[in-house]
Amino acid sequence: MKKVMWLSILGFGLLVACTPRVQLAAPDKPIEINLNVKIDQEVRVRLDKEVEDLIEENPDLF
Repeated sequence: MKKVMWLSILGFGLLVACTPRVQLAAPDKPIEINLNVKIDQEVRVRLDKEVEDLIEENPDLF
């Protein structure tokens, strides 16, 4: 009876030792988010103004 108990404990120990382990760790570098945002609002306003002036100069275009 003692041999069966020791074999089952040994088998359980080997079984537990072979199970995969998931480990969570914080990264060593900080997370960097690079947002390259360029706003070209001025170009659009200029273009709209040029189109408006062109239509005023040539009303028969459209």
